[in-house]
This record gives sequence, structure tokens and C-alpha cells, in this order.
Amino acid sequence: MIGLSNSENSTASSTAATKRLARAMMVSGGEFSLILACCNCVQKQQQVLNVLIEFSSADIHEILLSPVTETLYTAIKTGIGATQPEALMIRGLESVVEINQLIISTNIMRNEFREQFRFPLVLWVNDEILRKLVWLAPDFKDWAASTIRLDLPQNQFVEVEQQAISA
Repeated sequence: MIGLSNSENSTASSTAATKRLARAMMVSGGEFSLILACCNCVQKQQQVLNVLIEFSSADIHEILLSPVTETLYTAIKTGIGATQPEALMIRGLESVVEINQLIISTNIMRNEFREQFRFPLVLWVNDEILRKLVWLAPDFKDWAASTIRLDLPQNQFVEVEQQAISA
């Protein structure tokens, strides 16, 4: 029974978080804003993105970073070209080999994001990338409102599984 209620709570929480994400993108339309969406499961990221694209009237673009991406700014400029989408989702940060360098360069170039991009930028992060942003790019990270969490932190998965097993 505990496992079932945890599952129901997780689904309700995920739905509310998805709505918060959609609202955050809508509110900042036409202006740069940084939105951090924290999700430790890549499949869950894709599910949420699919829902947003399907049900949102906004023109949402997605860039999936490659492991050899060196700078976030350049990846975005290259990915969008001359267009300014209504919202941009960046996924794949967890796959970048030189992630620390990418995050540091993002912090250094942070003002270029505000000057060049007129849309909400959603960075999909996991717990590890979120910690690195806090330590390596505090100025850039501070531009984000509160982080929208779309699943449990990694250390809470164990607790939920243990509760379900003991039920």
C-alpha cells in the first residue's frame, strides 16, 4: 500500500511540476529567462518534453548536446541559427565529457545569454549537474528561479524503494 501511495504522489507531483514548467516558459515568453528542470531519468525528461510540445501552443525547440560540446553558448547559437524560438530546451548536459569546463565558460559568458536570446532557456539537469552549477557557475545559476524538480533526488529513490519493499 505504501508503494502505491508513493507512486500516486509521484505522479501528482510530476504533473504539477510539468504545469509549473509550462507556466514558467509562458510567463517569460519574449524575454530571456533561465529555468532549471531537474530530472535524474533521461526517459522522464523525454516524456515531459513530449507532453509540453504536444499540449503547448509555444514553438518549443530542443537541442541535445553531444559529449564533445565545449560551450553552451556556441551550441545554442549554432542550434538555433538566426531564429528566436519561443522556448528552448537543452538536454544532454550529463553526457558532456568536459562538463566542468562547459559550466565555467557558461558562467563567464552569462551576459551574452541575456543580450542575444529572447526566449526562456530550460536546462535539463540531474542532481550532479545541479550541484556543479551551484559550485562552478553561481552567478549564472542565480538567474534561475527555484529549480523545478520532476522526480525525486537520487538519494531519496533508495528510501522509497525500501519503504515499498518493507510494505
